[in-house]
Amino acid sequence: MRSRETLEFLGLWETLHNPDFKPVEFDGFRKEAGLHAFTMSPSKWIESVNAIGITTKAGRYGGTYAHSDIALEFASWISAEFKLYIVKDYQRIKHDENSRLSLSWNLNREVAKLNYRIHTDAIKENLTPPDLTTEQISYKYANEADMLNVALFGKTAKQWRDENPDKKGNIRDDANLNQLLVLANMESYNAILIEQGKPMSERLVLLRDLAIRQMSTLTRISTDHLPMLPGNKSETEKDD
Repeated sequence: MRSRETLEFLGLWETLHNPDFKPVEFDGFRKEAGLHAFTMSPSKWIESVNAIGITTKAGRYGGTYAHSDIALEFASWISAEFKLYIVKDYQRIKHDENSRLSLSWNLNREVAKLNYRIHTDAIKENLTPPDLTTEQISYKYANEADMLNVALFGKTAKQWRDENPDKKGNIRDDANLNQLLVLANMESYNAILIEQGKPMSERLVLLRDLAIRQMSTLTRISTDHLPMLPGNKSETEKDD
């Protein structure tokens, strides 16, 4: 604990996790660290800077204990083999995590594509007159797709591309898992509304309400805390 590197690590940990940490006292230790006359012990550190990352207990079963972040740092310093084990295990966990996320994202993307096929079939059968040209039919599809984009993302595909010229893909490739799930539901719902003969202006309002409700529900049960949909103001904001 006499080394500057150790104190820097402990000080940073306390700064991030301890609102009662004493930075002035810490700066004094940091300036003295590395000098021959400088000494540091767990008890001195705890009492001087009001640290919580390390604790000491007296008695038969006493000892010095630390938060897992700090314990792993000390263990890594003591053993090069242990440090390499930590690095390898971290890489394995991140690989497994990315594989699961990739699988979930691709699954939801495929569901959205499947529902989009149902959606376009409904457009073809109910909104596309037989005498339209190929260009007009494509425009009708683009119109419906952009209506869904506006209902969920608050912008059209072109607006997204203009705002993100350096990104590859399209607005839906940039969507998160919750948005893709809601999009799949919106496409199915829009197909039903089309078959019911509802005009686009009415469907846009209904789809917007569906997106807000479902995103709100998914946000409450998700740990990702997704941002609120554009225009979905709270009751307080509405009153203002």
